[in-house]
Amino acid sequence: MPYPTDHERDRPWVMRTYAGHSSAAASNELYRRNLAKGQTGLSVAFDLPTQTGYDPDHQLSRGEVGKVGVPVSHIGDMRRLFDGIPLAEANTSMTINAPAMWLLALYVSVAREQAEAEGRDVDEVLAKLTGTTQNDIIKEYLSRGTYIFPPGPSLRLITDMIAWTVHHVPKWNPINICSYHLQEAGATPTQEVAYALCTAIAVLDAVRDSGQVEQADMAKVVARISFFVNAGVRFVEEMSKMRAFTALWDEITRDRYGVTDPKARRLRYGVQVNSLGLTEAQPENNVQRIVLEMLAVSLSRGARARAIQLPAWNEALGLPRPWDQQWALRMQQVLAFETDLLEYEDIFDGSHVIQAKVDEIMAGAREEIARVQDLGGAVAAVESGYMKSQLVTSLAEYRRGMENGERILVGVNKFATTEPSPLQAEGAKAIETIDPAVEKAAVTAIEEWRTGRDNDAVERSLAALKERAQTTENLFEATVDCARAGVTTGEWSGALREVFGEYRAPTGVSAAAAGNGDPGIERVRERVRVTEAELGERLRILVGKPGLDGHSNGAEQVAVRARDVGFEVVYQGIRLTPEQIVAAAVQEGVHVVGLSVLSGSHLEVVPNVVDGLRAAGAGDVPVIVGGIIPPDDAALLTERGIARVFTPKDYELTDIMAGIVDLVRERNGLS
Repeated sequence: MPYPTDHERDRPWVMRTYAGHSSAAASNELYRRNLAKGQTGLSVAFDLPTQTGYDPDHQLSRGEVGKVGVPVSHIGDMRRLFDGIPLAEANTSMTINAPAMWLLALYVSVAREQAEAEGRDVDEVLAKLTGTTQNDIIKEYLSRGTYIFPPGPSLRLITDMIAWTVHHVPKWNPINICSYHLQEAGATPTQEVAYALCTAIAVLDAVRDSGQVEQADMAKVVARISFFVNAGVRFVEEMSKMRAFTALWDEITRDRYGVTDPKARRLRYGVQVNSLGLTEAQPENNVQRIVLEMLAVSLSRGARARAIQLPAWNEALGLPRPWDQQWALRMQQVLAFETDLLEYEDIFDGSHVIQAKVDEIMAGAREEIARVQDLGGAVAAVESGYMKSQLVTSLAEYRRGMENGERILVGVNKFATTEPSPLQAEGAKAIETIDPAVEKAAVTAIEEWRTGRDNDAVERSLAALKERAQTTENLFEATVDCARAGVTTGEWSGALREVFGEYRAPTGVSAAAAGNGDPGIERVRERVRVTEAELGERLRILVGKPGLDGHSNGAEQVAVRARDVGFEVVYQGIRLTPEQIVAAAVQEGVHVVGLSVLSGSHLEVVPNVVDGLRAAGAGDVPVIVGGIIPPDDAALLTERGIARVFTPKDYELTDIMAGIVDLVRERNGLS
């Protein structure tokens, strides 16, 4: 880690690669290969059913199993995932939020088993566990969408986890507050800092007020709070953001929570650089983008990342291959071991230019933090839709800048002429693909697991969990009991769903600022008026998110732009079944259905919507789809009746809206 006690060369940050797919066994092989290549920490990507608390055989899991991460359904999967990897010696980051308590309980249970098998003291092994559970539910409501429970119970689960880990797993970071996804959802640097710190305040206030941690131990709590940030290509601004972030965190933890130890007040953060900024067009340009973004969080010694994971050059195309991940790891290793970066004090100390930018971000963040606190804090600002609408508005402004050329993306809206890329040569397998047999194997495996365990013990542990959930007692030990009894991910989440209920977060679309005054929007708006006059009714579009993919930024921007050009928009948020989308389309009498899928499940869920509309007598309603869709898959979708397929290279939303109007006119026999 950085911050050596002498003046020798700094130690490098923890180097990770966000990885996992198909199955626990396949992911274990990938992890061991990555560690052999010099990776110094693991970063576990879980699939969407695991992230949202479903087993592989649940209806909503169709097409999602093993796609964007590894399925972990019970302790047997966790054992297999870390087979041959001593957990007491590992540094593991787990990107898991709503069911974070459950996955940490599985991890702790496997660590206990490893200790018992080796005849080691269990408490001693647990005390050595290092790593992070993401566990930031606020940003899930705002951007990433893998929430399950309402904000109150979710905050309780986080509080219970923090209290338990402080006492039993003291080196573990029980929460990784994520501004990363806020930037992907449109946050400016000021908003990113402000909303992440508002989340931290909400969490620390809840822990302090729970009575589970003594005031004298609040410094231990603060010292285990970590952050996960985003770094865009404007690396001077991003680096200034991190210096501002560091100063504000020191200020808040000192003044609000009375932490006197400067070391405990350090901002401890990891980073993945901006995947949203990677382009499908000329994807080779992503390599230099990634390197520049890495510099933003490594150049300033006083605000340097503790852990870095880099995306691969082809993530805008699909799932990276092991070679692509190796390339991303080598970028870090060249910077850390070949350059002289780690040999100097902070090279920006004393720069009046940098300090002015830091001061600007800090001032804006303080104002926004105060505004959120006046609303009642982060939870209240989520429930009211305030923070979400601010992010949707910011992202809409960003996209308008891209479309009008004020914000240049090389190879996308400028310098688009290109030579054929050898990285995407004909016949080359440019991305990793997941065999459909993976899902069938996972469904069979979960059925076999349920028949081979002690189901009486499972029922007792689940009953005890539900009983304790109705009190104010800490839920972690009851969750560990469930893990050791063989409870599944879906059963643990289902038990708490019965007690806590489920939640649908505000979409922020209705409150987002309108894009008035744009000549292109006005032209399409006039075409919408003409078409409505000819049809004798309002034009209606349904924007849907089928399956478990919760990354709703694109869908929200489509909904906002459709509203701006005059469509009546039906948008019900994320995590809908094809059947629900069909029912809403028929009930609302829409003229077009637009689906957004980024998780790789498009071949499974999108045709189901087309088939459902035909079965409901609405087969004349065109279906369009947007997302990360490889060309071969786009061709298959077109064969299945999809009217249009859009991918990240199609960034001109107003042009897309004009094309949708053309499509509606064509389907309704208008010239």
